[in-house]
Amino acid sequence: MPKQDGRVELKGSARTALPGARSVGPADPNERIQVTVFLRRGEGKPFPAVDELGARPLRSRTYLSRGDFASAHGARLEDLAALRRFAAQFELEVLSENRPPRNVILSGTVQAFSKAFGTTLTRWRHAGGTYRCRTGTLTIPVELEGIILGVFGLDNRPQAKTHFRIRKTGPQAGAVSYSPVQVADAYDFPSGENGSGQCIGIVELGGGYNAQDLQTFFSGLGIATPNVTAVSVDGATNSPTGDANGPDGEVELDIEVAGAIAPGAQLAMYFAPNTDAGFLDALTTAIHDTNLKPSIISISWGGPESSWTQQALDSFNSACQDAATLGVTVLASSGDDGSSDGVSSGTPTVDFPASSPYVIGCGGTKLELSGDAITDEEVWNDLSQNEGATGGGVSEFFAIPTFQANADVPKAPNGFAGRGVPDVAADADPETGYNVVVDGQQLVIGGTSAVAPLWAGLVALINQSLGKNAGYMNPLLYTMNVESTMHDITAGTNGAYSAGPGWDPCTGLGSPDGTKLLNALRGSGA
Repeated sequence: MPKQDGRVELKGSARTALPGARSVGPADPNERIQVTVFLRRGEGKPFPAVDELGARPLRSRTYLSRGDFASAHGARLEDLAALRRFAAQFELEVLSENRPPRNVILSGTVQAFSKAFGTTLTRWRHAGGTYRCRTGTLTIPVELEGIILGVFGLDNRPQAKTHFRIRKTGPQAGAVSYSPVQVADAYDFPSGENGSGQCIGIVELGGGYNAQDLQTFFSGLGIATPNVTAVSVDGATNSPTGDANGPDGEVELDIEVAGAIAPGAQLAMYFAPNTDAGFLDALTTAIHDTNLKPSIISISWGGPESSWTQQALDSFNSACQDAATLGVTVLASSGDDGSSDGVSSGTPTVDFPASSPYVIGCGGTKLELSGDAITDEEVWNDLSQNEGATGGGVSEFFAIPTFQANADVPKAPNGFAGRGVPDVAADADPETGYNVVVDGQQLVIGGTSAVAPLWAGLVALINQSLGKNAGYMNPLLYTMNVESTMHDITAGTNGAYSAGPGWDPCTGLGSPDGTKLLNALRGSGA
């Protein structure tokens, strides 16, 4: 790695301009901004081998407590001291030092940060607004090489988008809709449990929820409104916009689906700005929250792997690896734009963070019922009507994990032997969507955004029934008899890929048979 004037390039920090954006001048040098510096993991004792952990039956799994993780694997004290010296040298203020999530939050002027990290910050105008952006790589003092793993927040372009679709109004042949409870019944979710004792953490990058909407929705189902807590990250708050087509649709869909499945669970909503820094800080805050202690984290936001820097992919993946050692299950929707994930070239790509091997990627189906019985279930694909399709494909960044070695994952378009996405699926087609309440409106919403909280609710029921966290489930899902625990989806396509027997890059292993999945996990030694 080239070194010059006592500085070194920060690995993986290269960033390109927003597609279709244009520069409109330099950023205000006196503007004060906040930046997250993500640090290496402490090695007070050997870090748990999560691949080995994941392959173990539940009876022999042991998880670290959040306290044990903080002392053994949180940021090192000497690294925090080095960051303080760095901040003082460049006239930056240390707002917080956080050992468990391994980050330091710095504040300072654009001019100071530009000098500290060897970059130029400019303003770029895009369809969504004007943002402070950077291009090229960052540099850091050579003595911080290997200590700093990522720097986030210099650039405040939107990092992720929601993965929900509101059904268009008007007559539509064959269109039906269901309550989340009807979908859970169709998938035979375990009865007699309500998620009590569990906390589902939900990451949100905008919008908010209204208490009256939740009261209306849950009372309509005859269910007590769950306990919902809003957690502010990086200054963001529960801030409903009044626009159901915006992020409010995401927030209230997530709450209403997860809460209908597991009404006894605590729902913790982590609100953060929609930037790379905000997203990472929300995730790490949820993982290491010693107050609410989520056992499951649901993420319905994401973007094509190509829209992320390598340092972001690495840092998020590292955070999700931390979650695995704590027994926290992380789920993420696989996207709503088919195999291209919305990239303008149409080249097949996958959505991140669903492509992390420490995350359960959640794809989408079209579900048809007669009463509680499934009459047909196929890949969700409404691309011909410009109404979306389930994301799925093969990562060009993360190598194929051990648990997918026998899943017949095809090569990525560039020939890379990558991790296959998604792992599981459930109803997502807006034409067979979910009845929800958003901003005072009765709506039908689909998208893979609904699948992550649906599965999160199922995991809460499973954890409650088992009496312990299922945690890092990916390896367990792939070692079970799929035919006895999942509904194998064999019909349909998401563009470049087609469904077939066993795992496929449209719906993964399939949609759940909740009770059989619970019994299989119990049989694995829970």
